[in-house]
Amino acid sequence: MRIFFILLISVLFTKGLLAQNVNISNGAAFEGEPFIAINPNDSQHLVVAWMGFKLGQEIIIKTRTTFDGGQTWSATNEFTHLQSGYGSADPSLKIDNSGNAYLCYIDYDNDNFTGGQVLVSKSNDGGLNWGNPVTAVNTTDCPDKLCIDRPWMVIDNSGSALDGTIYVTSMNANQPTIVDPPYNPYLAVSTDGGNTFDTPRFLDTMGYYSGDQITQPMPTPTIGADGTFYAIYPSYETSQSVFAQYIMAQSDDAGISLDHNVTHQASSGLSSPLAKKAPLLISNPNDASQLGYLFLKEDNGDLDIYFSESLDFGINWSTAIRVNDDVVGNGIMQDLVWGEFNEQGDVVVCWRDRRNGGAGYDVPTEIMGATRFSDSTNFSSNFTITDQLVNHEAVLEGSGNDFMSVEYSGDTIHVVWGDTRSGVLNIYYNKMSVVDQTSNIQSIAKSDWNFLNLFPNPAEEFITLDENLIGYDFNIIDEQGRVIETGKLSEKSKIVISELERGTFIIYLSNSESIATFKFVKE
Repeated sequence: MRIFFILLISVLFTKGLLAQNVNISNGAAFEGEPFIAINPNDSQHLVVAWMGFKLGQEIIIKTRTTFDGGQTWSATNEFTHLQSGYGSADPSLKIDNSGNAYLCYIDYDNDNFTGGQVLVSKSNDGGLNWGNPVTAVNTTDCPDKLCIDRPWMVIDNSGSALDGTIYVTSMNANQPTIVDPPYNPYLAVSTDGGNTFDTPRFLDTMGYYSGDQITQPMPTPTIGADGTFYAIYPSYETSQSVFAQYIMAQSDDAGISLDHNVTHQASSGLSSPLAKKAPLLISNPNDASQLGYLFLKEDNGDLDIYFSESLDFGINWSTAIRVNDDVVGNGIMQDLVWGEFNEQGDVVVCWRDRRNGGAGYDVPTEIMGATRFSDSTNFSSNFTITDQLVNHEAVLEGSGNDFMSVEYSGDTIHVVWGDTRSGVLNIYYNKMSVVDQTSNIQSIAKSDWNFLNLFPNPAEEFITLDENLIGYDFNIIDEQGRVIETGKLSEKSKIVISELERGTFIIYLSNSESIATFKFVKE
């Protein structure tokens, strides 16, 4: 469950220009945690979803669609809440073989956790218009377990008898006063195109329990080329092993029955409390036997990106290989890993890299990538996806911006991520060739913002804004996306902030004709 911020910025994306990035979110306060999906039968059709701030509703889910490979994008769709006071989070997307787009996300009481649901909405026109959401998982399905956190959705596009089956995985929310151990990964399945979902079931089972030590055993799911469902989840149950383990659950009958086996084990955890550590399971759409697993390891004294694969349907796994090619043991940490196979079985891996920013978490970063072609055993030299080194902001230290996303078709990758180059969290997009690392994008985002002066900044007692904004309504928003204070800018164009806690805030101003945002620091 994540919360986020945005700032409008105009970026020109010119064909042939190296690794230029487009601000795709175009919000006014805070955006984060994007996901991108590609049509398996039309590589020009993609949909992006993310979490974004909306005045009066705080965090909602937003989407945009392209039918020309990222040259132009639709207007932004916004998804309202099930009820007042709810917040939304954790989007994932898939497009089926018929071109229908599906969006999965949570909508929940993010203050008191009195209720919430994992929802799935369907678009019959590829993401331009969306139907009413259907409940896949409800907190009432799992009393006192809050089994709706970080859902992931995958769809069977294998052409098998189970083609079109929708699988949604989830885990317990991190609410220790409500959720008691043991903790579990969950699975909900739809076999009727998302019209209904079966009651969610546990992914773990006797001998393969997640246990009572890992409070959020997030599963990472995928569908094999033959229609087999796979999901890997973490486990630490000493009655099963003295080591922490990763366990795979798989099903060839739409989740009715599950088989389990241990894929990996670790003798120690990861030291950085701030790193985005989630692993990812991927599958080769051209070879049912091949699966890939991406994760972080700290064998060399710092966090590195590793890839392990199975060539026998997940039974045996290769020794993990290091993907990032900076100097081994240099004290530089990498995180935020994502990846994908293309139709030929080539692999791309993307992550947030700090080799040019320094040691530690709170240093400037870039998004980087590497490919491994299907006829090779080695990954390519690393290449840069972002067009600049981006300074660290405190918003990256909390929940949110926990994932990036990539799709891979032919020699082209479509990458989305969140960064704070504008001083607030925004969603950026890049389309580029992995062969020559050139982009092929035209302008899709234009800002009408006029950034006027705000002073002093940092401030202790008050802030003063440009007199042109007198009479505007204002909202002061914290880094978790919560509205802290509201009012109208007076003739003195000053706002008293002495009662605010120390931290970074966004002030959102609006009238009937325009809006403006500013960032300030309260000392």
